Amino acid sequence: MVGPRSQSAVTTLVDRRTRYLRLIALPYGHSAGQLRDALITAFTSTLPEHARQTLTWDQGSEMARHHGLAPHFTDGVFFAHPGSPWQRSTNENTNGLIRQYLPKRTNLSLHTPEDLRMIEDRLNNRPRKTLGWQTPAQAFTAALTP
Repeated sequence: MVGPRSQSAVTTLVDRRTRYLRLIALPYGHSAGQLRDALITAFTSTLPEHARQTLTWDQGSEMARHHGLAPHFTDGVFFAHPGSPWQRSTNENTNGLIRQYLPKRTNLSLHTPEDLRMIEDRLNNRPRKTLGWQTPAQAFTAALTP
């Protein structure tokens, strides 16, 4: 998600199966290198290796250094076809939910990592019909249990 004039950004990561959400602040820009470094930190600090299978991304220039992310996933990084948002439908739907808290044209750099954790917490603890009325947090925890 990018703020006005592309001067601020927040990266959204959502697990397709459980709808579990992570929001990652990009306070110093959203270049390919900055995004890669922020994602690697998020993956290695909060997501067990066995849960990192694939990452599907759109065609944005911020993914120019995707080769630096691929080793962190069992099956690598995949790209959706240009102009095909339905290939990332879970992410697009989740971005719509996030916009309830971060409306378009909002300067995203005004939101602290704590603000983003609060948004994550609200959405990850919101029951979803698609999950049989479980919350994404419940579904994610169950999926991680061997």
